[in-house]
Amino acid sequence: MSSTRTRTLTLTSLAMLAFAGNSLFCRIALKHTSIDPASFTTIRLASGALTLWLLVKARQGTTPGRGNWLSALALFAYAAGFSFAYVSLPAATGALLLFGVVQATMIGHGMWTGERLGRMQLAGFVLAFGGLVGLLLPGLSAPPLLGSVFMLGAGIAWGIYSLRGKGAGNPLRVTAGNFLRATPIAAALSLFMMHGTPLDYAGIGYAILSGALASGIGYAIWYMALPALKATQASIVQLSVPVITALGGILFLGESLSLRLALAAAAILGGIALVILEKPALRPQAIPASRP
Repeated sequence: MSSTRTRTLTLTSLAMLAFAGNSLFCRIALKHTSIDPASFTTIRLASGALTLWLLVKARQGTTPGRGNWLSALALFAYAAGFSFAYVSLPAATGALLLFGVVQATMIGHGMWTGERLGRMQLAGFVLAFGGLVGLLLPGLSAPPLLGSVFMLGAGIAWGIYSLRGKGAGNPLRVTAGNFLRATPIAAALSLFMMHGTPLDYAGIGYAILSGALASGIGYAIWYMALPALKATQASIVQLSVPVITALGGILFLGESLSLRLALAAAAILGGIALVILEKPALRPQAIPASRP
């Protein structure tokens, strides 16, 4: 294996681990510490903004990109919904719901704007959507309703954020600008919901890890790997994130993999793979260039 391929494989693997880490850090913090989801969101966005700003300054690139307030609002909606969802959702279920809804949002937008699915792509879309419905149907093993609603909202918000980011300029600069703008919105939410509970230092640490490591550095690594990946490769490799999250939940949180979750994961991830791989495919950006 050439040094270039080894570098790309290493960077891609690290980026996927970072993206899965977001779910794990958030779930651990909200399950095992006293930090509240609004404070977690604020600290995550603030530490992510600082890390991304430092990375932008260090790289001194010439490609323009600043972000904007509408995208920042979508980023905040994603981050807040993500945090509130993980108060009750297991890490694996949350990651799978988020991933499925993001893709459904972006693929649905493509169809709305005139893109056409081939037969296998249509079958894949129906299969993935059916997996989401099957996961959410009432029953003993159904995920908590309120947490699921929050994560569905987070997925839609991230899909909108990703669609707005197409062609917006240097992705690292744009992401940094949006994180910076989203931070005061999250801080306002924290102040509004403040109820006198002291912040938990362990919870603060997990929020910083989520923002600085899993988000800021994770995105920077991903943007370094992307130029060496074909669009389809970049899309397919992101299918690993819910799987990595599920394994992390089992290893670090003592979660179990139910038959219902396994079947839903197979349907959602398999259906999305069909949409990506079948030719003629939707645009390569059917899966976002950056993972939440």
